[in-house]
Amino acid sequence: MSERAGVDGDALVAFTQALVRIPSVHDPERGWNEEPAAELVAEQMRVFGWTPEFDVVAPGRPNVIAVVDGDGPGPTLMFEGHTDVVTEGDGWTVDPFGGEVRDGRLWGRGSADMKGGLAAMLYATDALVRRGSFPGRVVLAALVDEEGMMAGAKHLVASGRTDGVDAAICCEPEGGEVCHVAKGALRLRVELTGKMAHGAMPFQGRNPNRAVGSAIAALAELERDLHVRFGEHPHLGRVWVTPTVLRSGEAVQMNVMPATASVWVDVRTIPAVDHDELVDELTAVVVRAAADHGITVEVEIIDDRPAVATPEDHPLVRALLDAHGAVTGQPARLGGVPGATDGTVITSRGGVPSVVYGPGGKWIAHQADEFVEIDDLLAHAAVYTAAADRFLRSGPP
Repeated sequence: MSERAGVDGDALVAFTQALVRIPSVHDPERGWNEEPAAELVAEQMRVFGWTPEFDVVAPGRPNVIAVVDGDGPGPTLMFEGHTDVVTEGDGWTVDPFGGEVRDGRLWGRGSADMKGGLAAMLYATDALVRRGSFPGRVVLAALVDEEGMMAGAKHLVASGRTDGVDAAICCEPEGGEVCHVAKGALRLRVELTGKMAHGAMPFQGRNPNRAVGSAIAALAELERDLHVRFGEHPHLGRVWVTPTVLRSGEAVQMNVMPATASVWVDVRTIPAVDHDELVDELTAVVVRAAADHGITVEVEIIDDRPAVATPEDHPLVRALLDAHGAVTGQPARLGGVPGATDGTVITSRGGVPSVVYGPGGKWIAHQADEFVEIDDLLAHAAVYTAAADRFLRSGPP
């Protein structure tokens, strides 16, 4: 492979393979975490002449951050990626942690989501430096726990690491789309409380399971109403209200009517939806549905990630669109992120405009036989270099 826009393609592929070969799943039972991947990232940063800093979020779970200064005043651009991956699961026809290169693809867990993007942002920044003078600075952030509760991104913002950052590129796989909007997410637990009784004498209690059925039907009706009210976003689609987990009683005591039942709900929103108002509405809907059964309700917010949007005419969006066209010879497409990313936290909590753009198919994440196309990996690294150069020269944001 030759260099593409100054990016060392062979080294980039080899480094991505090395990252994939590290099982950086957060799995305490197997003794796995992000630390070995973070150490490899830091080692490569040192090779490039940068000074990485470890910021420990939890034991074995460090964020790694490096700042690369230009030679004059200008904006600050952050490249962000995460070192954790989801569990490998079953159904693989290749070694999930083998990092095999075959048929023009690099295979393995995290190849697309998102060790390819993480590697590309490092090598793209190295190419930017080797091209010569540039204004401003680049901040490189390799974070933990994106696949969990995004503790790494939350810690990044809370510790002031996003202060002074003018814009961020999150290097998640998006199939070539420049994603300037991302769906919001609400993780809720609905607790329904009745009264325990013997299964032979249900009239002595109040069965929360009957209220579960009514509550789920009411949530479906709420979802239909939200579809009518908010319509379909051109890049994000519709609002979804999805019950995902049900828990009540014990199978070993199936003759006991339980006192409590729980429903976990995954809500996905678009920018027009106010989360506080939606939680209030959802709570009222479930309370009404449960009241007919004499059941009380409490709704707990487990996590709140609002939908975020960066204007289409923002300098970073324009820089990525222009760079994508220049590097690939194909017109760039605007798009939206169907789930939340670290960019959601960086924008909603840190106030930093973000765009998600990275190598890999938009729908390949978390599947068996995950892969990233080598050409896609190299192209995105070249786009990162060109986009960074354009943005940093765009002047004050």
